[in-house]
Amino acid sequence: MNVCSPREKVLSELLDLLKLEKIEENIFRGRSQDLGFGNIFGGQVLGQSLSAASHTVAPDRGVHSMHGYFLWPGDPKMPIIYQVDCIRDGKSFTTRRVVAIQKGRPIFSLSASFHRAEEGFEHRADMPDAPAPETLKSEMELIQMLKDKIPEPLRTRLTCDRPIEVRPVNPVNPFNPDKRNPVRQSWFKAIGPVPDDPAIHKYMLAYSSDFGLATTSLLPHAHTFFEPKMQVASMDHAIWFHRDFRIDDWLLYAMESPSASHGLGMNRGMVFTRDGLLVATIAQESLIRHRPMAS
Repeated sequence: MNVCSPREKVLSELLDLLKLEKIEENIFRGRSQDLGFGNIFGGQVLGQSLSAASHTVAPDRGVHSMHGYFLWPGDPKMPIIYQVDCIRDGKSFTTRRVVAIQKGRPIFSLSASFHRAEEGFEHRADMPDAPAPETLKSEMELIQMLKDKIPEPLRTRLTCDRPIEVRPVNPVNPFNPDKRNPVRQSWFKAIGPVPDDPAIHKYMLAYSSDFGLATTSLLPHAHTFFEPKMQVASMDHAIWFHRDFRIDDWLLYAMESPSASHGLGMNRGMVFTRDGLLVATIAQESLIRHRPMAS
């Protein structure tokens, strides 16, 4: 059975996924998306939680930071209930706490802070050198070259068109990895136009920020999440939004892993517009547990 949506629909399906349904005051319901990993993709819960929080905040206040913890794996066959706690509404800042619930228990918790824009000092990091996205193969093209090695049903899901196009710089062969420095870069953008609302672009960046970040800490060890003996999962995730941007124009995601120890990998990233403007900083600690195969 074909589980892929037509290419012209996949972006609108993601936008609908992030809209949420209001079912009571400060309570929302979100549909789930099955990407073939067995559990809900972490980016979905990040984006939907931010969407839920944003629906309770005045439109003149944009999110500037969000910090979340993944508590339990989510079931992609079930919807998620999002409960928003309105912690604080101050003169300049608004704080929200969100709990994502499935089967009566929390699977994710988020704290988010919103800020009314104001004038202030300006400086930013420089964007690292990277080849232009037009010179690179898309992640989908690279997957097609390796699809015979990908197990079902993951193969079917990974070869479907996606709403976010990713073009990795110096990609890793997941079935024959080499040892590398814990640094990676990827260009990404939505495959079509996105509404002008800046909040929507931030939901979609939150969704996209989980792609490839956790596995950066595996690069020096020549392992990938495709290995049956590897257990890889996001533990927590934080994003700081610095400036407005458009998710339907190319963004460079520059990632690095400064440390791995005790089965955990620390990863961080910076997101730049094509003209070099730093728009977001991201940090995540991930489980990278190596389980020896039973004899």
